[in-house]
Amino acid sequence: MVLSAVWESLRPHQWTKNFFILSALIFSHNLIHPLMVFKAVAAFIIFCFLSSSIYLINDYIDADKDKLHPLKSKRPIPSGRLPKSTALLISLIMASLCVLGAFFLSLSYGFVALTYFLLFCLYSVKLKEIVILDVMTIAMGFVLRVVGGAFAINVQISNWFLLCTILLALFLGFSKRRQELVLLEKGAVNHRSTLAEYSPYFLDQMIAVVTASTLMAYSLYTMAPETIEKFHTRNLSWTIPFVLYGIFRYLYLVHQKAEGGDPGRVIFTDRPFMINTLLWLLTAIVIIYL
Repeated sequence: MVLSAVWESLRPHQWTKNFFILSALIFSHNLIHPLMVFKAVAAFIIFCFLSSSIYLINDYIDADKDKLHPLKSKRPIPSGRLPKSTALLISLIMASLCVLGAFFLSLSYGFVALTYFLLFCLYSVKLKEIVILDVMTIAMGFVLRVVGGAFAINVQISNWFLLCTILLALFLGFSKRRQELVLLEKGAVNHRSTLAEYSPYFLDQMIAVVTASTLMAYSLYTMAPETIEKFHTRNLSWTIPFVLYGIFRYLYLVHQKAEGGDPGRVIFTDRPFMINTLLWLLTAIVIIYL
């Protein structure tokens, strides 16, 4: 019973976010090198359990507030199925092992893992209470994943790609805040104090800005001279329609279906979005490697 509660608290469905770590492997022409694949997969696994340790800490801190949330109240810690002291102990042990493993894999990757852990401990304690900065911190987590994936296999990554990553992460973050605000309505402030500083209109404005910026940045990235020189092809621009559809589909889920609060679940529960993501990935791989 306790083991199942621990596993649920690790939120394995959220590990899809860590696939950003593998982007450096794919876009550096190293997908065909077994050693590089091994290092990238190891970095991915380390980050999965490292991020889960943060989820445990966050649930430990927010247990009382989560009891007021219609969905989060069912989690093991706020529901009482997993004792808070046990969750904290598991989190600290797991984080220690993950950071040590990261340093063993690569010194630079170790520092990225340590930075991620400390940043999101600070987020759980304070940063999530600061309007706008809360979402920007979440976006920085995605950037650290991409940078960490590059450090793990010792390759450089395009500044364009980092820009696309942070803009996409902001898009997901503001969409998540909007879904929370709509779902909780008048009880939103009791769950998360920063939601008092947001409104659906304000969030829609910011979502509109980062949506346009994400599409423009990705389009420019695929057509940039350095991208064409690196991949020896202009055909990467053929992946733009998949990015367009993916963002529009996500906006549809946010506004028409009141979803978008959990990107990890959207990827695996919305079939059109899942198929589109796979087609984008396969098309990109074919263009880059063939």
